[in-house]
Amino acid sequence: MDEVNSVNAAVRDRQRSDVVIECRGLGVGYGSVNVARDIDVALSRGQVLALLGPNGAGKTTLLSTLAGLLPALEGEIRVDGVKLPSGRARVANKRGVVLVPDDRALFTSLTVRENLRVANSAKRLSFDDIVELFPSLGRRRNITAGELSGGEQQMLAVARALMQDPKVLLIDEMSMGLAPVIVEELLPVVRRIADDIGSVIILVEQHVHLALEIADEAMVLVHGEVRDRGPAEEFSADPHRLQKIYLSSTL
Repeated sequence: MDEVNSVNAAVRDRQRSDVVIECRGLGVGYGSVNVARDIDVALSRGQVLALLGPNGAGKTTLLSTLAGLLPALEGEIRVDGVKLPSGRARVANKRGVVLVPDDRALFTSLTVRENLRVANSAKRLSFDDIVELFPSLGRRRNITAGELSGGEQQMLAVARALMQDPKVLLIDEMSMGLAPVIVEELLPVVRRIADDIGSVIILVEQHVHLALEIADEAMVLVHGEVRDRGPAEEFSADPHRLQKIYLSSTL
């Protein structure tokens, strides 16, 4: 029995050591207004979490808090076991937490190559590495970001985040303003980033079925509460499970 307990303890220790980002009892919001509460998350290297829920559920506020753009109202965030100071975006970024916001926040007067060069603080990935993931950016390298199509701008926003060598990549509404066919091309790249680079990815996405196809886990926020969570494949196999949650949020 002692030997079994020792093995179990070793497994638990290894699982804890594999966790890249962890939230415990996290509450997020603006000032004294609590938007979402009691959020517990633990994600390991290469995992993709689809963060789902209706508009106003607190998804973007949660990502902004994880990135240090907003202070946490309660609880804590840890990266590689080290607690992040609340509301310190620069520190979060240095610890490897990188946000791709829904407005993409590109330098529109700079070329594709210049946008990537500015962001290449880690110098782990080269321009050729990026082109392998996003071939069209290679063909448009000398075009300013403002001249790119919406899909190309989103590719550039994700590519620029990758140049910062993220341990945790937060992507807010990748499909904003894009045709579904473009989203179908982009989301598999997110899966490849997790698999090949090993980044943890937390993805807010309105095309739920596409997000579930590339995610490992799903978490559903409704009115600031975690209403459901589990393996993404289980949600994909039971579409009524999500429909009930979304419908109940309007009542």
